Amino acid sequence: MRIVVAVKHVPDIQAERGLGPDGRMVRDGGDGTLNEVDENAVEAALVVAEAAGDAEVIALTMGPDDAVDAARRALQMGAHRAVHVLDEAAAGSDALGTAHVLAAAVQRIAQDGPVDLVVTGMAATDGLTSLVPAALAAELGMASLTLAVDITVAGGRVTVRRELDHADETLRAALPALVSVSDRANEARYPNFAGIMAARTKPVTVWSLADLGVDPGSVGSAGARTRILSAAPRPAREDRVLVTDTGDAGVKLAAYLVEHKLA
Repeated sequence: MRIVVAVKHVPDIQAERGLGPDGRMVRDGGDGTLNEVDENAVEAALVVAEAAGDAEVIALTMGPDDAVDAARRALQMGAHRAVHVLDEAAAGSDALGTAHVLAAAVQRIAQDGPVDLVVTGMAATDGLTSLVPAALAAELGMASLTLAVDITVAGGRVTVRRELDHADETLRAALPALVSVSDRANEARYPNFAGIMAARTKPVTVWSLADLGVDPGSVGSAGARTRILSAAPRPAREDRVLVTDTGDAGVKLAAYLVEHKLA
């Protein structure tokens, strides 16, 4: 079995974030990290691989030079190898452009042997569109099983469970298929020292758009089907009510909630 898990290098969610003059997110702050939900995706892929016994997990990322850090993190967690799509022409890709490039990379990986399962996180913390998993599945012609909290692969089929507000759903599809993982799916393992050291020797293959046969004009800013027309910092809140606790803060809070019909 071969599993491709898509990972993304994103600005730290706790750091100051913003858009540059070109409408693209500023990514040179030096505080990037592996997208948090992608850690859940890597963990899910590794668990499936371990259950299969004879499986390879390949981390796939696209982005500038430092995007490889996300792939390295996946390797430290236990992925066997990684692919980094690195091409300036891909910069500024929207969700559809990103899915197009990732699909081309998965298809290139499949030239060495079938890809049985593609695993992604349910969203990236920078864009929060949640569009890439479904778009990637459509590009690959695979069934899309989204928001999974549990994944089982057996008998050439994948079964996922997802938790909705008032019910649980079980979805099944024949392989190959794509599964997007919820942030409630698992607790991602923390790389140990042996994993960190082993990751240094695991291969990271770098491909350009030309290597994938992708027309540069169809992706990146040139091919984006969405545009940022304007952006401004979120204004500071001016309606804050500060309560000094002198022993009756709970009473004051309750009164405030009742007064504003919040309770």
